[in-house]
Order: sequence, then C-alpha cells, then structure tokens
Amino acid sequence: MNKKLYVGNLSYEITEDELQKLFVEVGPVLSATIITDRASGRSKGFGFVEMETEQAAQEAIERLNNHELKQRTITVSEARPPRERSSGGGGGRGRSSRGSSSGRRRY
Repeated sequence: MNKKLYVGNLSYEITEDELQKLFVEVGPVLSATIITDRASGRSKGFGFVEMETEQAAQEAIERLNNHELKQRTITVSEARPPRERSSGGGGGRGRSSRGSSSGRRRY
C-alpha cells in the first residue's frame, strides 16, 4: 500500500524533480508535488511525496525529517487526510452584501 507524506519548510526555489530525487534515495516514489499559490504560481513552501510502500514512507520520515535541503531544515511526516470543505457560503469574490457592487457608499 502506498503512503503520502507531508514535506514542510521547503525552500521556495526547490523543484518537484529535486524533491523526488531526494526521496528516491530512500525508496520508490510514485509522485512528488509542490503546492503553489493559484494567483502567483509561487511555491507555498510545502508539498507531498507519495511513496510506493509503507516501509519506504517510514524510512523516509526517519531519515529525512529535520534534514537540511537548500539551507532549510525540512519536516517530513505522514500526510493527514484532506479536510472536508463546507459547501455553503463565504469566500465569494467581489460584491458587498450592502448593495453597492463597487464598494463605495451612496448617499
């Protein structure tokens, strides 16, 4: 069974290929993904690596947690399942609920 790992405190300059190469040294890797900001495309400083086996995932945690990579001490741990997103309200862009779509007050 494969296992997804969370990798935090990544340098903003690291690539997915570099991340994968680091973890391949420990065991077989299925994927390496760096999470990026939708608007700017810049790294958010964390990512996920999916290891092929549970044993490889445990080995990666033991060997790479607190490992220095590009002058940053990375954290490696078991990834938590994604939170369920609520389907209701909030987070909308643009319009104010006070009637004026431009955000200016009308007198």
